[in-house]
Amino acid sequence: MTPIKLNESALQSLPENVAVPTYDRSALKAGILHIGVGNFHRAHQAVYLHELFSLGEDHDWALVGAGIKPYDVAMRERLQQQDWLTTVVELDPNGFTAKVCGSMIDFVDIDRQAVIERLSSPEIRIISLTITEGGYFLDERTGGFDHNHPEIVHDVQHPEAPETVFGVLIAAIQKRRDNGVAPFTVMSCDNLPENGVIARQAVLGLAMDLSPQLHGWIEGNVSFPNSMVDCITPATSDRERLMVKEQFGIIDAAPVACEPFRQWVMEDKFPNGRPALEKVGVQFVSEVAPYELMKLRILNGGHAAIAYPSALMGHHFVHDAMADPLVDGFLAKLETSEIIPTVPSVPGVDFMVYLAKVRERFSNTAVGDTIPRLCLDGSNRQPKFILPTIMERLAAGKNVDGLALEVALWCRYCAGTDDAGNAIDIVDEKVARLTEHALRAKDNPAAFLEMADIFGPLGENAIFAAAFSQALNSLWSKGTKATLQAYLA
Repeated sequence: MTPIKLNESALQSLPENVAVPTYDRSALKAGILHIGVGNFHRAHQAVYLHELFSLGEDHDWALVGAGIKPYDVAMRERLQQQDWLTTVVELDPNGFTAKVCGSMIDFVDIDRQAVIERLSSPEIRIISLTITEGGYFLDERTGGFDHNHPEIVHDVQHPEAPETVFGVLIAAIQKRRDNGVAPFTVMSCDNLPENGVIARQAVLGLAMDLSPQLHGWIEGNVSFPNSMVDCITPATSDRERLMVKEQFGIIDAAPVACEPFRQWVMEDKFPNGRPALEKVGVQFVSEVAPYELMKLRILNGGHAAIAYPSALMGHHFVHDAMADPLVDGFLAKLETSEIIPTVPSVPGVDFMVYLAKVRERFSNTAVGDTIPRLCLDGSNRQPKFILPTIMERLAAGKNVDGLALEVALWCRYCAGTDDAGNAIDIVDEKVARLTEHALRAKDNPAAFLEMADIFGPLGENAIFAAAFSQALNSLWSKGTKATLQAYLA
């Protein structure tokens, strides 16, 4: 099989085991502009739209890609040479499947003014975002909007030449308003609690600094639906490009490999219309928060739970860690005894079935997800996925021994070596301070909890501090394996 370079003209020549668009891509019309065209977007939102178009539905809701950062240039160049097509491989251990996703029809030049111009077009009725959890200018002390961030200060001083995505959105909203064009809906697809609320906070926060009058207009006219998104999507490397070439005969400069599971739950707040995504499995609900909390605590909290013991015991791949009875046992006990009891019921969902699916997904040998990926950015993830659960249990007078152990494992990891003495490459913007406090905590566990920007009042809670101290002392004196064995006994 001679590999074929992916582009529109090659679609009918691809191997039979590759699904190709059954709709006429030349007849598609733009309806959504997406900023932040990474792997997750192409494995998730783009695939849902592709499946909808395959039903013959809503061909006026095609995607236009966009980006405003220097690193977006490379993605645009890769996709442009293949007519905006992406090979999506679902990594089912029982057999990989591949499809060519055709729902993107254009990608705006990496120029903020060009993006503003395209956003101002009446055909664009939804603007969607995957700009990472850290892209919303949150003040880490208050959780509110960071008005003093240098990029925000720049946009206030130079509204005609914005640097931030929110400055770009506001410029486009103002232009649409002035031209009598209905505003678009802003749809965040980032993995944040109440991502629509957070996106709204960022837009309104900057708008208030720019113009109170414009702020008031946006507040009354622009919709920001919350959504919960889920699909484990590893980074693309030469490994994935070679796999696509060898197994499916496609030369794709930017393929996506993902697990064969995806979920999307959204508030139905789209005053300027939306595609009928419910026809391809998207759940539209009046309140996303219960689904969101379920995922953040059970799945994301579960990732945190397995990350640090696995790193300390030398595991690299997530599926290898899950094959370790100590790691899987710790996950199962922590989830059932401490995490799941804090999650309010969700209509139609059995949490034990959901947990079983999570463990199955983590154990997928084909995904190749890595423990270093799960460990990164702990100073941002722990306060979102673990610490609120601890505070809720303490407020209810419940024990937190397992959760305190999870935090102690993170602390031990932040000391910079695993149990065998190998150096750990910690990827976190606060790495220097984390390591300093973690090393001091070896002799004085309270030193790690002193970081008020991370732990807040939890760091001063005597019950939590005692449980944390006991767990950390065990990790240093007995090691991770023995500490987990004692917890599971």
